[in-house]
Amino acid sequence: MNRLAHETSPYLLQHAHNPVDWYPWGDEAFAKARGEDKPVFLSIGYSACHWCHVMERESFESDEIAAILNEHFVSIKVDREERPDVDSIYMQAVQMMTGHGGWPMSMFLLPDGRPFYAGTYFPPDDRYGVPSFRRVLTQLIDAYRSRRNDIEDAGSEIQRAIGAGLQVPRANGVDQHALDLAANRIAANYDRVNGGFGGAPKFPPSMPLDFLMQAAWRRNDDRLRDIVVDTLMKMACGGMYDQVGGGFHRYSVDAHWLVPHFEKMLYDNALLARVYTRAWQWTGNRFFAHIANEILAFVQRELTSPDGAFYSTLDADSEGEEGKFYLWTREEIADDEFLKLYALDENILHITGDPNVVFTETAMKGKCRLFGEREKRIRPARDEKVLSGWNGWMLAAFAEASIAFGGKHDDVVRRNAEFLLTRIDNDGRLIRHAKIPGLLEDYSGVAWGLILAHEAVADPRYLEAARKLADQVIARFSDDENGGYFDTPVDHEKLITRPKDLFDNATPSGNSVMADVLLRLGDAGRATRTVESILPLAERYASGFGHLLCAAEWIAGRPKEIVIGGSDFLRAIGELYLPHRTIRYQHDATAHVCVGQTCSAPTSDPRELLRSLRD
Repeated sequence: MNRLAHETSPYLLQHAHNPVDWYPWGDEAFAKARGEDKPVFLSIGYSACHWCHVMERESFESDEIAAILNEHFVSIKVDREERPDVDSIYMQAVQMMTGHGGWPMSMFLLPDGRPFYAGTYFPPDDRYGVPSFRRVLTQLIDAYRSRRNDIEDAGSEIQRAIGAGLQVPRANGVDQHALDLAANRIAANYDRVNGGFGGAPKFPPSMPLDFLMQAAWRRNDDRLRDIVVDTLMKMACGGMYDQVGGGFHRYSVDAHWLVPHFEKMLYDNALLARVYTRAWQWTGNRFFAHIANEILAFVQRELTSPDGAFYSTLDADSEGEEGKFYLWTREEIADDEFLKLYALDENILHITGDPNVVFTETAMKGKCRLFGEREKRIRPARDEKVLSGWNGWMLAAFAEASIAFGGKHDDVVRRNAEFLLTRIDNDGRLIRHAKIPGLLEDYSGVAWGLILAHEAVADPRYLEAARKLADQVIARFSDDENGGYFDTPVDHEKLITRPKDLFDNATPSGNSVMADVLLRLGDAGRATRTVESILPLAERYASGFGHLLCAAEWIAGRPKEIVIGGSDFLRAIGELYLPHRTIRYQHDATAHVCVGQTCSAPTSDPRELLRSLRD
């Protein structure tokens, strides 16, 4: 066993028996590299990553390749889910150097951490026009010895380029015209045949859909409405959605949402449960409510710990084969009536007709039977790492759904909120996971979840804890020069640059979530400055800033503060699509609504509150 045997990350533990002399990220590895003047091989991945497993089997379990790495390199293995700060820096580097990125990420660094060569998956032999990992290692050993000055120059140039990427010109205000242009840019890439945006592969565009929903609602725009509804329908009817057990897989390898990459991520399901909940409030379509609650039931059943925390992922593979747990044959289904409702292509169940078949007795009984049969199979591995930021996002989804669906998820909300409070110390500092201090993703995500938990279950401790977390971000993460917030606090370990991830990619950036948090806490000034510091980029690359654009919609709109004194009022609020609102509680059994500095008269009638909110 190598040094990874002492780690807590399931991904690192998967590599603990490799013949590679792995180090975890830390001073020990870089001190060895400096002392022996060896380059660093940095491998970044995560436990549910299929191609990470493939590269491990082909290369990291090879005695021959391990011998090369052990003699000529210092090898470091990083779980990107534990250390998104490290991943963010080197993902920018690999994209600059190769034009693309992904995992497994394979980086080669100077002993001080500057990158000089990059790639993703390398095969064991030359194939697909990609050099073998063995050949890459051999050539880099030679280059490190014979062309050291060139390598030093390349490392310095990449380091400067990453730092320069943080400098974005500030917008002068947030206006609806710019938001309309951003919505139109996203809509221009709409796939009219299959829904979604662009071609294969297709990732679930939860945040752009949330933004388009808000823009369509504000503009009363049928074109945007159709894009959102069609995409949500087709995603949920496809094979990327687990028709038997609920929950979304990571992405579709084709353009029509049929064949997924089978891993299931907590963050995808958090963001998608939230957007389907909002779509139900917006359209009244019960299919969207069904999908939202089915996602949350999956999370509660398969990704929730006994103490109310949420686990990170389910693997794509089982028994060494991707997707084996989820595939079916016609013989296994053996129900002609069920197969009239559900299609089976590529051994994957999906819906090709009316989505409302899910409400029929035939569908419900058939899915129940198949679920029972599937439970007899060998399950994919579960990554039981509990990440604070991801838990905050899922808490936000459960809380919004609980408000929308009459308190249905209140118990889950309370248990997870109580768990997250245990990760905050008396000074308001937060732990990400194990001994890893909280990053911006964690502080903003947990604050977001706790604010919405307060709205759902009226516990003032949650709102107070969120305020303290926001204070920590302002004090320790602020980028005073360019605006917004760094991913790491001022007292974090020194990296080759201080990362600041601006894009809403697979997950929302810490900056966009922090803007949302500040708006919910009533600090519109700081929220606006945060959005303005990134908005010029968002206007140009709108699809990569869906969550930030939602915050911009809030700033440009007419947000409502709803003050209530009882659960009857909360149930009334839950029926409405109100993307820009906060809920506060009072002791009086009345309710009123404030917009800006103007408040409505108090009412004791929930129906009167609804009329006020619809105005």
